[in-house]
Amino acid sequence: MFLHQSSQIVAMIRSGKMINIGGRPVIVPNPHKPASAHERGLAIKLALAFVAIYVIWGSTYLAIRYAVETIPPLVTVGVRQAVAGGIMLAWAWARGFRPTRQQWVAGFALGTFFFLIGHGSLFWAEQYVGSGLAALLIATEPMFILMLGWMMGQQKISRVSALGLGLGVAGVAMLMGAELSVKGSSMPGVLAVLLGSLAWSVGVVISPRLKLPSDALGRTALPTICGGAMLLIAAGVAGEFQQTHWASISLKSWLGLGYLIIFGSVVAFTSYVWLLQRVPQALVATHTYANPVVAVLLGWLLAREPLTMRVVLASVAILGAIVLIRRGERAVEIKGAQAIPPAVVIKTEQECA
Repeated sequence: MFLHQSSQIVAMIRSGKMINIGGRPVIVPNPHKPASAHERGLAIKLALAFVAIYVIWGSTYLAIRYAVETIPPLVTVGVRQAVAGGIMLAWAWARGFRPTRQQWVAGFALGTFFFLIGHGSLFWAEQYVGSGLAALLIATEPMFILMLGWMMGQQKISRVSALGLGLGVAGVAMLMGAELSVKGSSMPGVLAVLLGSLAWSVGVVISPRLKLPSDALGRTALPTICGGAMLLIAAGVAGEFQQTHWASISLKSWLGLGYLIIFGSVVAFTSYVWLLQRVPQALVATHTYANPVVAVLLGWLLAREPLTMRVVLASVAILGAIVLIRRGERAVEIKGAQAIPPAVVIKTEQECA
């Protein structure tokens, strides 16, 4: 599937002929021109990159669950972000990136919302809630972003987006009801994931006002390494280093942590940036629909997490809410482009665990 989709994208890139279908510009491939070895290689790279942002990012929720089984959560996420951020910063530095003082300040601001609060609460919560449930709750971020943007006067809510918000709230209510109906459930864990989703959303809303680097790799490296440093400090204050029994850490937890650093942060993010430079942003953003589905299925298959009808219906409701909100945003963008002055629209971004 990924290879076929990637071949179509390469064909579109090769062609240059554009027509209008349903009010949207579409590039039509030339079927008479055979693909070269270079183009076939590009199609394979595109397919692998989409696998990375679809499957790897979706599987990180299960990797978190395995990692925090025997490693304290703040230690786990702190080590992950610090190492991954260090790798990305070294890579960006080798390419000539030199962060300024203002960019470091912006990095600490985003690192606070994205990683200290956002990922810190998520890793803590996955000691008590399933990985699939966590992924579905994280998928509420477009709803928080829309509401925050509206409250700040930077975002208009269309009727379609309002319908999406209502559908999303219904989905979250179903998940919370399912959690309350389970013996030994952890509502604090559910609320912690929602807090992390809200914190990430605040970071997205304020990011346009921060003086972040224009370099894509540096733009992510600074918040990541700053967040990692703050998380390690928080782990020390909370006494997690004293509570860590290094000799008792299981192989599964070590593998989970290594997977999060290498694949979840470095490989998947590099693929994400690479794709943004080659295919439309709307196509890359489809990972926000795939990640919760992958997380739920992997949790069910590998960790025996319950996959009840209520969870399925809640998944459909939340994913449908994301579709409606994004469609409503596009409608606002079109109206804003026609208005004078244009309306300010905040782009929604999905957190990647």
